[in-house]
Amino acid sequence: MNNAQSALKVAAGIFLTIALITIVVLLFVSAQEATKTAQNEFSSIQTELSKASFTVYDNTMVSGSQVVNAIRKFYQKEQFGIHVITGKNKASNANHPGIFYGYDVSPNGTIMTGDPNLSTMLATTESLDTYVNPSGKFKAMLIVDNSNVTRGIIFEQQ
Repeated sequence: MNNAQSALKVAAGIFLTIALITIVVLLFVSAQEATKTAQNEFSSIQTELSKASFTVYDNTMVSGSQVVNAIRKFYQKEQFGIHVITGKNKASNANHPGIFYGYDVSPNGTIMTGDPNLSTMLATTESLDTYVNPSGKFKAMLIVDNSNVTRGIIFEQQ
């Protein structure tokens, strides 16, 4: 009888161990799925937040002071360019008006060349044709590449 009780105790212990291992595995698998879902949600939120900083410049009218602030904020951003076309530099160079701060970006979002260290003084020195009048009105447009990544902003004085 003693052997039968011992065998039942061992069998019950093995059964409980298998049940516990099964529960742990199921919890681990469901936790992995929850983690993947959370990572995907976080990624989409991060994408939305990164685009939110540019929505103010998406086919809107902005003041010259907003243009200067955008130059200061974004001109050293990696793989990003700000194309500013003022009334003066449009008239002086009709073939290729304006100046790029940061990288020279084509209209389709391709990065051409660039000098990310170009001074913002060019936008604030009144004697230059690159001067941005703080009270001037500029049409702002975003430049996006084929992957829908914002690569630049065009500001054209109206």
